[in-house]
Parts: sequence; structure tokens; C-alpha cells
Amino acid sequence: MKILTLLSVLLALTIPSMADEKVLRHVVAFKFKPEATAEQIKAVESAFAALPASIPEVKAFEAGTNVSPEGLDKGFTHAFLLTFATDKDRDAYLVHPEHKKFGSVVKPVVADVIVIDYWTGGE
Repeated sequence: MKILTLLSVLLALTIPSMADEKVLRHVVAFKFKPEATAEQIKAVESAFAALPASIPEVKAFEAGTNVSPEGLDKGFTHAFLLTFATDKDRDAYLVHPEHKKFGSVVKPVVADVIVIDYWTGGE
């Protein structure tokens, strides 16, 4: 029991909680063209993952591929979640030269994209 308590305390200290903090989530999902190669898709994943290092307004970044058993993905296979503190930070990201450059990697291989932004946390 002491170990569980210690682990809980350590997790609370090391994992920043955004539950009470109002943040802007930027959700992006890609449907790749059928002819997109594994190498091209990997290049998109890597380029997207590199953006936070170049764009300081990005507070957090997550990415993954669809594993839902529901069959409702409509061909979208890759999801990316970026977190921003403010809408101004998100807006700065959207026009940032590195984000624009990223578009040149994505356009040749992506058949469709969906973007949804929403506020979470806070009151």
C-alpha cells in the first residue's frame, strides 16, 4: 500500500495536470491517398512531430494511428493533437513558416484532412 501511495505522489509531481487549466486543443486527422507509400507517411509523421521543437507556442503534442474497432474512421488513419494556451498561440502556429513548410510534405500524399479545435478544462 505504501508503494502505491508513493507512486501516486510521484506521478502527481511529475505529470503536469491540465485538468483544471483551460487549454485549446487542435485535433488533426489525415486520410492518406491510396498510392502514398509507407516512407511518405512516415515522413509526414516525422515532420509533424518535429513542429513543436520549432514552434514554441505548441504546449503539448500527441500522435497516433487509428485502433478503433468501431469502423467509423471513414478512411482517416492518423490523428494528431496539439495543445495551446491561447487562441493567439494557435493562430501563431497556423501562420508559422515551419507549419507552412510542413504543408508541402503533406499535400502530395493526403487525400483528406479534418481539423477541429476546442477548449477544455477550466471554468
